[in-house]
Amino acid sequence: MAEVWGKFVSQKISKVRWRPLPAAAPQPPDLFATGSWDNEDNRISVWSAGDAGNAGLGGEYQGEPQLLCDIRHNGDVMDMQFLDQERIVVASSTGTVTVFRHHQNNQTLSANQRWEKAHYHVDQNTSYGGAACTGVICNNPEIVTVGEDGRINHFKADQKDAVRTIDNADSSTLRAVTFLRTTEILTVNSIGQLKIWDLREQRNEPSQIFSLTGDRVPLHCVDRHPNQQHIVATGGQDGMLSIWDIRQGTIPVSLLNAHEAEMWEVHFHPSNPDHLFTCSEDGSLWHWDTSTDTSEKPSFLHQGGSTTDLSHNTINQPVVSAWLSNDPTRDRMEITNLIPHQTLSVNSLDILGPCLVYGTDAEAIYVNRQLFA
Repeated sequence: MAEVWGKFVSQKISKVRWRPLPAAAPQPPDLFATGSWDNEDNRISVWSAGDAGNAGLGGEYQGEPQLLCDIRHNGDVMDMQFLDQERIVVASSTGTVTVFRHHQNNQTLSANQRWEKAHYHVDQNTSYGGAACTGVICNNPEIVTVGEDGRINHFKADQKDAVRTIDNADSSTLRAVTFLRTTEILTVNSIGQLKIWDLREQRNEPSQIFSLTGDRVPLHCVDRHPNQQHIVATGGQDGMLSIWDIRQGTIPVSLLNAHEAEMWEVHFHPSNPDHLFTCSEDGSLWHWDTSTDTSEKPSFLHQGGSTTDLSHNTINQPVVSAWLSNDPTRDRMEITNLIPHQTLSVNSLDILGPCLVYGTDAEAIYVNRQLFA
């Protein structure tokens, strides 16, 4: 098991995100951001993945994460995404969406742009009535947010007014959103539905609706396969992992027993999507591995010190993804709980290259820099 570095941070962590690397960067990720919740004073913080002054031979970081800068945030951090190398878009329980800028020359954070009460229950102009903004997704300069109010907002960075708002997109709470393509988004809601929206269409109706059969289990998270956009993973209140093929049918291709409580996040590995990661209220973080033959794994998965290289996408995609096989667990799936000693809820995780970061209600953040060691 690779070495995991933890740090006690004195605040419950709701979100963690790696800063994206430049397109051809050979080095492993070096910075990540966190957001907190349920604290008197919530904060957005930027961390170094370790002690840069104590780097290993291959430039990899050693030691525990180091706080670079932080800034107060009004309300719980409900979601958070990097827009680019410097800007972080944050969704608040107050309904406001804020873009923070990380100034790397002097290690400070500042609020760069704010959409007050982008989500609201009664009237945007009253002093109360804000509805939690539950999800945000970015594809620079596009920003899409969803909320408890069933509203979808489409913003553009550096543009004051929304490009478009779909006011009654959903009669229930929207929980999460992701881009399918540059003009299409996918939302999940609190009654077990996935909906596809075409941002080019003027009508305020989804182009497709999918749903869990039987009990309408609230869905909390969604991610799409980075190379095969028709494959989507969701997780929800019952802890199950659902895999969907949005080209066919309106129900999941497979339902996999997973966590014993709510699944808060699901993420395909961005450059090796045979690997998927989920985290839960039950204090576990699972690594789902459908890669059948280790010899086919891209070079960066054979952790070789300085040979880590993310610039070449060496994955040979099978014609039919392992995720869509009729019984994905049979002979093909290895599942590992990466947190052997269960703790309080693991609220968020992110993976980039060989590195994993996650944050918990036990007021701690953890970095595993050799995920595939």
